[in-house]
Amino acid sequence: MIPVVIVGAGPVGLVLALYLDHYGIPCTLVNDESTVCAVPRGNTHNARTMEHYRRLGLAEEVRALGLPADHPTDVAYFTRYGGHELARLPMPSTAQKRAAVRTAAATDQVPEPLHRANQLYVERVLLDRAKARPRVTLRFGCRVTAVRQDADSVTISTEQGDLRSRYVVGCDGARGVVRAAIGAEYRGEGGVDQPVLGGRAIAAHLRVPALRHRVGRAGRAWAYWAITEGFATNLISLDGADEYVLLTSSADAGGVPALVRRAAGADIEVDVLGHRRWTPGVALVADRFADRRVLLAGDAAHLFTPTGGFGMNTGVDDAANLAWKLAAALTGWGGPALLDSYERERRPVALRNTAAARELNRGLAGLAPSAELESDSPEGRRERARVGALLAARGEQFASIGVQLGARYDGSPLVCADGDPPADSLVDYTPSGVPGGRAPHAWCTAGRGPGDSLFDRLGDGFTLLRLGDRPPEAGAFTAAARAAGVPLTVLAVPDPDVRDLYGRDLALVRPDHHIAWRGDRAPDDARAVIAAVTGHQGRTGDAR
Repeated sequence: MIPVVIVGAGPVGLVLALYLDHYGIPCTLVNDESTVCAVPRGNTHNARTMEHYRRLGLAEEVRALGLPADHPTDVAYFTRYGGHELARLPMPSTAQKRAAVRTAAATDQVPEPLHRANQLYVERVLLDRAKARPRVTLRFGCRVTAVRQDADSVTISTEQGDLRSRYVVGCDGARGVVRAAIGAEYRGEGGVDQPVLGGRAIAAHLRVPALRHRVGRAGRAWAYWAITEGFATNLISLDGADEYVLLTSSADAGGVPALVRRAAGADIEVDVLGHRRWTPGVALVADRFADRRVLLAGDAAHLFTPTGGFGMNTGVDDAANLAWKLAAALTGWGGPALLDSYERERRPVALRNTAAARELNRGLAGLAPSAELESDSPEGRRERARVGALLAARGEQFASIGVQLGARYDGSPLVCADGDPPADSLVDYTPSGVPGGRAPHAWCTAGRGPGDSLFDRLGDGFTLLRLGDRPPEAGAFTAAARAAGVPLTVLAVPDPDVRDLYGRDLALVRPDHHIAWRGDRAPDDARAVIAAVTGHQGRTGDAR
């Protein structure tokens, strides 16, 4: 019997497969298409996703994709390409981000800054890595037609025959068969009615060789908006040269070349390589993420508007949360409440993140540029200043570190409560040792390469951090973990500044790098804590 079948080989399914392999769990990845997606999709791999790639040994390979290393990742707003520049949100290039990491403070919280590279490229890297892993079986061109479960297993019917598995994870998107099989339904908000990225929109893959010449070297950016009365377009650079993704709600597919020429104010060459429809403003979350042995992740569990770039990244974090729990359940040290905690932990994060993306999308509603915007008159200058100020204020969309790193699992049955968590914020991340949140980061040495991050030194199971120069002994925890068969690494971190980040002398970090417990001494009953954080008992507020 197959331990885990993953339906859907997008980035979430591939990351889940790689994480399962990382934990030593064989899986089969089933995909109805013959290969990974061949058209552009999401462009943002946020700081948390890059941490996951680092753990899987992929971060540097992913960082080599997308724009050239010296290419700015600015967001630039024009009346027309080559016309008036309304506003610019400066963003560092890959080379500048690397330099900033090299000189960052020891307790800097962003070891792996956000990276812009389209899924079109990244999925190929993930697929190549999956092909090389001995515990990952790939079955592409294999359409799943039904999913049925009993008390001990799940049967997955495909056009090539049946598969039998202990668990199934649906990473097969909004129209996939797995969500339908468990009767889960989306709840939330549909599209928005507004002139800029409202209604039904077009995403098109284009080749526009003349665009970089229209804006000039000084005008280079990652995202090029053209905003005038009556229409708005956004061209996102894929390679820093000729290829772009167009996002617009101002045309049908057949009108894309004319729309781009209108935005450029010139009769330039526009080659449409592909297109698809999408709906801006959606914020939909499944009413449940699991039914016994069948679970959902990624778009099968939540649908986002692309504003903010939260969708794929939330799905990758789903995979990181779920993978260690499946591994624990399959190897025997996970308790009966462990997999039940997946929905309880991840659904609130999906609600939080979809709401944030929708609000950022709605922030475009107030632009409404007038006919004077392109005029060289005093009225035109005033209108450009007004619209430019509104656009400049939208920088929070691209400074969403609070969304990226601030997901918390407060109230989870796997978390031992201790203290008040920091306030949630879209734009700010406050590192905290309060259990439930991401473990605060620190650099352990002067270097910034593999092995130099605290995260590089955490174990594949739980890790007990002994913090400060005189931490308590760890014997009670190691004995309790050994007795329960729970993998536990003990790591000494003497830096007092790191101890201050965690606020206690001991911190127990889960395999997904969230804090499960902390204290200034070993608990009276370490076995109860180990049982609680591995799903062998109910709520854990008193397990200290």
